[in-house]
Amino acid sequence: MHADLSRLTHRPERHYSAVVAQQGRVQLDADANEQTAIQLFQARTLAADLIGPHGGPRGATGFRIALRGGSRELDDLVIGGGRYYVDGILCDATRPQPGVPVPAHGTADTGKEGKEGQDGGEGEPAAPPATWTYWDQPDGFRDPERPGDRLPTAFPYLVYLKVWERLVTAAEDPALREVALGSALPDTAARAKVVWQVLPLPAAALGLDSGDPTVDEVRAAFARWAEQAAAPGSRLAARSEHPGAADDEPCLVAPDARYRGPENQLYRVEVHDGGSAKDATFKWSRENGSVTFPVDGLDGTWVELATLGSDDKLDLDVGDLVEFVDTGYTSRGEAEPLLRVEEVDLPGRRVRLSGEPAPGVGRRPELHPFLRRWDHHESSRRTSGRGARDGRLRHGALPVEEGGWLPLEDGVEVWFAPGGSYRTGDFWLIPARTATGGVEWPTDPARRPLLQYPSGIAVHFAPLAWIAGEQTEPDLRLAFRPLAAGIPAADDAALAAEEEARAAESGDASYGSPYDASGPAPSRSQTTAAAEAAVDEEGTA
Repeated sequence: MHADLSRLTHRPERHYSAVVAQQGRVQLDADANEQTAIQLFQARTLAADLIGPHGGPRGATGFRIALRGGSRELDDLVIGGGRYYVDGILCDATRPQPGVPVPAHGTADTGKEGKEGQDGGEGEPAAPPATWTYWDQPDGFRDPERPGDRLPTAFPYLVYLKVWERLVTAAEDPALREVALGSALPDTAARAKVVWQVLPLPAAALGLDSGDPTVDEVRAAFARWAEQAAAPGSRLAARSEHPGAADDEPCLVAPDARYRGPENQLYRVEVHDGGSAKDATFKWSRENGSVTFPVDGLDGTWVELATLGSDDKLDLDVGDLVEFVDTGYTSRGEAEPLLRVEEVDLPGRRVRLSGEPAPGVGRRPELHPFLRRWDHHESSRRTSGRGARDGRLRHGALPVEEGGWLPLEDGVEVWFAPGGSYRTGDFWLIPARTATGGVEWPTDPARRPLLQYPSGIAVHFAPLAWIAGEQTEPDLRLAFRPLAAGIPAADDAALAAEEEARAAESGDASYGSPYDASGPAPSRSQTTAAAEAAVDEEGTA
């Protein structure tokens, strides 16, 4: 989550059930965020335990897939509306429909919305489709011009649901700002958003490119693939040691403290280019990547910004590295080269970058483009204990080096475990505190930093359909019935009596019998009325 946070404190293994506020104490963002995390964890764990890895409510199960083919156009998928749960996370495929506007002056309101505008006539816009499709799904951002985005032309292939969460701030959704706070329009709280995408997977990726597998075999093969795809493949450790003498003045930063920053920070180390260590790169921010600048216009390498920052700590300077971001770029999980700020025009609120943003990024205002600042620099790269290095960047990011301590700044160092496999967007958070002159990171009894898997991004998968050809789409979804049922008219005593009667008539005299086992067994011809009388008699004894 690229937000201005102090730290994240939710630890499921500690089994906390609630955050309890105390009077007169300082209120921190971490406490409120932990309460939200606890409730989400409980709700989603309960849903996953009851539903299973995935499933939808019977009668309203969403994400039914239908292939829409064409000889002249690209194939498409129709995504049925409804709800579906993946690892307890609710996904809603229902397409919102427009409301009814106030009728124009002097015209009658017939109450039949969209009747004249269904075909786009009479000056009214055409009614939107009732369902999403593969090409217009809200967070898919598939591009027909990219061959990799097109549906496979060879059958069979599997269609699956990919689900994760990302953070949305006022830079991406201006409606989050409260205009009553003044003309500066400061941002307030951010939002966590569930993102889902319907994507294809070739049968060869599942090892099912030959034969005619059953539905159960397809589900089993996909479960193996999803487990491997969701598992993190890299680990990192962080440290910032300080001498024991620093404890004598905990409110001051000792001159020889390993963390020498003047302020508390939340460092974010994020994978930029994925792959093995020889191809992977990373970037870091001392502000958890929360320093952003909304873009008002783009002209070649010149970028007009809504603001250049509120102070010298959160502004842009020549030499800063920035990432050009918009909603589509974020949803696709891409990693385009970072750009360097070459010139700053303060009166015009403009900056000149070292190059133009990648095609398709930052050129559509409706996707709310912005610049995200990262805090590493090419000249700041040094390797602990081995002297200076050239520190060359690759695509504006730092190359991953495994098996050695890599410095960030002010004594904060990170260590990548050898043999890692890196995914774009995976990140680690490192709180650094001036009071201790160190970082908050788990250690063993010998105070050695422990290797940790990424804090995110947590991705979840569910199979939807097996596309074996035209009009052949075996459904791979699961459905569950509601737990609630009608209340029976009879009371508990009557129901117990009926059970006794059934047991007696079937010859099982010991099943729920009110008689002692040493006494005579009831007659096989005992009637329901006699059984009820026996129960009543025993209940009043």
